[in-house]
Amino acid sequence: MNSNYLNSVKQQMLYYKSLGEKSIAQLEPALLFKQPNEDCNSIAMIIQHMHGNMLSRWTDFLNSDGEKEWRQRDAEFEIVLSTKEEVMTKWEEGWKCLMDALNSLNDSLLSYTVLIRNEPHTATEAINRQLAHYPYHVGQIVFYTKALIGAEFTSLSIAKNQSQQFNKEKFDKG
Repeated sequence: MNSNYLNSVKQQMLYYKSLGEKSIAQLEPALLFKQPNEDCNSIAMIIQHMHGNMLSRWTDFLNSDGEKEWRQRDAEFEIVLSTKEEVMTKWEEGWKCLMDALNSLNDSLLSYTVLIRNEPHTATEAINRQLAHYPYHVGQIVFYTKALIGAEFTSLSIAKNQSQQFNKEKFDKG
């Protein structure tokens, strides 16, 4: 049976996945590929990077280094994908690899030593590392979506100037 920790990690990962998806859903497909300048990544590039990282880190999680020889990290930041369907396929593949790996774990494996770029981590430390990494990039996706569509953006949390109303509704429930 998975621990509260593993269940919490899975719940948090799925929450951030949903935030990314709710942001992406607000965009016209062409905006996934827009770069503010040549030194900034498009949302499609961020997703390419997350995909590459997820496959590398979570494939054979307990038995091989999390930085796989086959990973081409630099290519993750080049224009590769050209349709929203391709972007969303990479998004789903990455998250599936992550969730399959998490679902295969149990408490007894959390202290197991895994390598990332030949540096030892406990499985818990490696999980925590990614629990910080993926929300960082989802935050970029949310922020950039909001910048791209401005006032048309539908808030994913408490809307601006709505904190008091939100709290009132929450606390009036009893």
